[in-house]
Amino acid sequence: MRFSEIYKRSRVLSLEFFPPKAESGVPETLALIERLAKLSPDFMTVTYGAGGGQRGAARELVTFIRDTLKLVAVQHLTCSRHSTAEIDAIADELIEDGIEHVLALRGDPVQGTSTFVAHPEGFSCARDLTKHLNARGQFSLAVAGYPETHREATSREADLAYLKEKVDAGAEVVITQLFFDNDFYFRFLDDLSPYNVAVPIVPGLMPIANVAQVKRFTSLCGASIPPQVAAQLSRLEGDPEGVVQYGIDLALEQGRALLERGAPGLHLYTLNKSSQVEAIIRGLGLGGAR
Repeated sequence: MRFSEIYKRSRVLSLEFFPPKAESGVPETLALIERLAKLSPDFMTVTYGAGGGQRGAARELVTFIRDTLKLVAVQHLTCSRHSTAEIDAIADELIEDGIEHVLALRGDPVQGTSTFVAHPEGFSCARDLTKHLNARGQFSLAVAGYPETHREATSREADLAYLKEKVDAGAEVVITQLFFDNDFYFRFLDDLSPYNVAVPIVPGLMPIANVAQVKRFTSLCGASIPPQVAAQLSRLEGDPEGVVQYGIDLALEQGRALLERGAPGLHLYTLNKSSQVEAIIRGLGLGGAR
């Protein structure tokens, strides 16, 4: 089932996981994925790691989702540090494993650097990776969108035009970067309207579980922490359980408002945690609770 078919449904639920850095962590991650699969998400995605650094573990997770759990499994794929030939070899491997859904991304700069450098025989951007994968005729493709504008974009208008190019290259759905103020998402939709991006724009939500962690993530991805959220986190300093509950409450508030105003579904960045994600899914009546 292609993304375009999945999003004919309403209130689509997708969950994102990342492969553990150590092989010893794979069984625990598999158990977590199996537990959350009982909530009947429409699909699950697995991140790729910097330059495919956890490629073996990612392969194990994504094939488990597809073969054991019988759910739609989506592999993130970046062009960071890969030649075109290597991308094709990875694509061949995905097809061999029965993985037909890919979230195509450029990838981050190499750790310790601030500028992305393309492989001399590879792709420099997600648009070209998407176009290449689409030309193979084997994959259903998703791409990323940035409600607050990609931090490397020369302007908001250039970023919106580039997203249109990624969709024209073959993407069937756009999954957004995390945000903590729904106004960013709806302004993003309004600003995109002149570009005729005729695919679902799916909001990505990340439950806040740890103050230091959310500050680190937002600094890396270019998302912001709204003043009202920062103030509440400041009030909860020294209360870890209070932060976790606030993360649930904020995600529920955001999720309800997004769905009520017509968002096609939600993509939850699970951070490989279960308790918050379960509470949010059940609270919103998504997945098996629909």
